[in-house]
Amino acid sequence: MGQITVQKDIDGIKGLCVIIPAVHGDSRGYFMETYSAHDMAEVGIDIVFVQDNQSMSTKGVLRGLHFQKQYPQTKLVRVIKGEVYDVAVDLRADSPTYGKYHGELLTEENKKQFLIPRGFAHGFLVLSDIAEFCYKCDDFYHPNDEGGMAWNDPEIGIQWPKLQGEYRGSASAEGYTVDGVALNLSDKDQKWLGIKDTFKF
Repeated sequence: MGQITVQKDIDGIKGLCVIIPAVHGDSRGYFMETYSAHDMAEVGIDIVFVQDNQSMSTKGVLRGLHFQKQYPQTKLVRVIKGEVYDVAVDLRADSPTYGKYHGELLTEENKKQFLIPRGFAHGFLVLSDIAEFCYKCDDFYHPNDEGGMAWNDPEIGIQWPKLQGEYRGSASAEGYTVDGVALNLSDKDQKWLGIKDTFKF
């Protein structure tokens, strides 16, 4: 019997899936299967993952929006501690939902997983004091192949929760806060351009 429930093609975006694992809990705590190739195959998802990654970030950190250009990756992401708002933007040139995004709240409580196919830009904003973020990839990371796009491009219009600030024409974090904490982006992530000037798959 399968241990997951899957919501496919979220917001009408082909390939985006939210996966909810069965959690078995009692007075001692809980147990769940975080990944089963058998269960995934049963619901029509046949992906071979080759690498697991994990990061820790503090409140107000925004990582993204990122993608690999010549070696794109499918990602299966989840949060093991804290809370993040996770976003995928469709960059597939032939997709009817090109330029559309979906955001999903991932927390240690809801234990949701977000499946993001190849051809998407991906990023997340940390809403809790600390967040630990895990993801599986179906290809290895290739240095010098990373691309990105502005996290605040008005043409995409991502509604990041708890974020306060005004768009000033660039991806700069200046003037933005999350619960009064200054938005924190890498130097590189503050230099990406909008979707009009971004790589298409």
